Amino acid sequence: MRVILAEDSTLLREGLVRLLAEEGHEVRAAVGTAVELLAAVRADPPDVVVVDVRMPPTHTDEGLRAALEIRAGLPEVGVLVLSQYVEKRYATELLTGGAGARGGVGYLLKDRVAQVDEFLEALERVGEGRTAFDPEVVRRLLVHSSHTDPLARLTPREGEVLAAMAQGHTNATVAARLHVSLSAVEKHINAIFDKLELTGRSEGYSKRVLAVLRYLDS
Repeated sequence: MRVILAEDSTLLREGLVRLLAEEGHEVRAAVGTAVELLAAVRADPPDVVVVDVRMPPTHTDEGLRAALEIRAGLPEVGVLVLSQYVEKRYATELLTGGAGARGGVGYLLKDRVAQVDEFLEALERVGEGRTAFDPEVVRRLLVHSSHTDPLARLTPREGEVLAAMAQGHTNATVAARLHVSLSAVEKHINAIFDKLELTGRSEGYSKRVLAVLRYLDS
């Protein structure tokens, strides 16, 4: 997979370059600013961009704004955002700011990078056009929703299925993680959409997650 990295910490950036190379990925560029990231992506679009939220010069949201620009201008490029913190607004903007994007999208806490298998799995998922959201990010999105009544109607098991869906897992992997049958997962998902009053068919997995998170943030 062709990857471009944007991380202002030289130590972390070089560590990721080495890790991805060892795993057989092709790191086309590794930069320390959002401006350099956009230039590198425009010159040679990769399969996936891995980008820190806070980058120079202000260390606020330069990386996220670059990620949103990439999703808008190069919809086929996957975007995996890394952050030190769970920032609901950033996660929501990332999902809702890529209408029409075909590339995958993800949001991981930087601590997750240390769990190499989980980081690489998330990268692969984004590269396949799917979603990969940190379990802690999903938990915060659900817990801090101002619309608690619809969620309160979910059973504990339906809540577990919804959280796994939002992390980017397929129905099959949700079934494996929760040790239930695939048909049981599908039944729970239908019940979730009924209780959350989400009507219509979802054509893709990302669209399904996007619909849920939009509802939670509305």
